[in-house]
Amino acid sequence: MFYLNLYLSFLGILMLIIVVMISVAFLTLMERKLLGYIQIRKGPNKVSFLGILQPFCDVIKLFSKEQIFPSMSNYYPYYLSPMISLFLVLSSWMILPYFTNLYSFNLSVLFFLCCLSLGVYSIMIAGWSSNSKYSLLGGLRSVAQTISYEVSLSIILMSFIFLVESYSFLEFFYFQSFIWMFFITFPLALMWFIICLAETNRTPFDLAEGESELVSGFNVEYSSGGFALIFMAEYASILLMSMLYSLMFLGGNLYSIMFYLNLVFISFLFILIRGTLPRMRYDKLMGMAWKSILPSSLNFLMFFMGLKLFFHVVLI
Repeated sequence: MFYLNLYLSFLGILMLIIVVMISVAFLTLMERKLLGYIQIRKGPNKVSFLGILQPFCDVIKLFSKEQIFPSMSNYYPYYLSPMISLFLVLSSWMILPYFTNLYSFNLSVLFFLCCLSLGVYSIMIAGWSSNSKYSLLGGLRSVAQTISYEVSLSIILMSFIFLVESYSFLEFFYFQSFIWMFFITFPLALMWFIICLAETNRTPFDLAEGESELVSGFNVEYSSGGFALIFMAEYASILLMSMLYSLMFLGGNLYSIMFYLNLVFISFLFILIRGTLPRMRYDKLMGMAWKSILPSSLNFLMFFMGLKLFFHVVLI
């Protein structure tokens, strides 16, 4: 019986990883199509019907190219950091609250925060081990940006933990049985979306990859497979953040088609913002994190703590 459960858990993880990887492939296609139409052009449209197989051709091309290593790089950290980055993002998908209890667990909020915090190290190591001034600057920017926005993200999550009184993401679904959290906590939903953009290094917060100043940021020395792994990790984290947004603010019912439509819509917003907004100046980015979002999220935390205490006193 134990081995059967182990086998089923392993099969569930494998299926989830395969589905996430396929979703990443088609998210890149959707992004290239949307950016094409925003810029009044077609986007990929040659490979098979409407360019549907384009992502798979890109993957084959990237992984079949020669792997080049800078002679001055620190070989092992340079080689391993993209793998660690992708591994951490795929591990974060374990928080998806299956109702079958396949591998859902009661401390999924804490597990998510741990994986998110460790993701900073892979970018930092990638930037440092390349031994290039541009990649080091990109890595330092990314670390400062991610840590700044993670503080607010943790405080917003604490607000919801006070409301839901559980560390499990499954409870978020039960808590929203009658009304979506989006309508109750609208300002927090907006702040969470801004933090998601900053955490995934997406426009207008793509300071780590500032092409105009840093050539390509922390991944400037990566090519072929290493670049592909960093690329896949970024898009898998976009899907993860979209899934979390749907889970926390838009009902979170995994057995409803609406959940997946919401997920696609949030991913669409990520791409739409990339096509329409310019990159922020770095001091403006950090100022918004510490002077606007952090005080607001702290105010909401104190409000929810007071609200929960009031209801406990009234009920007792």
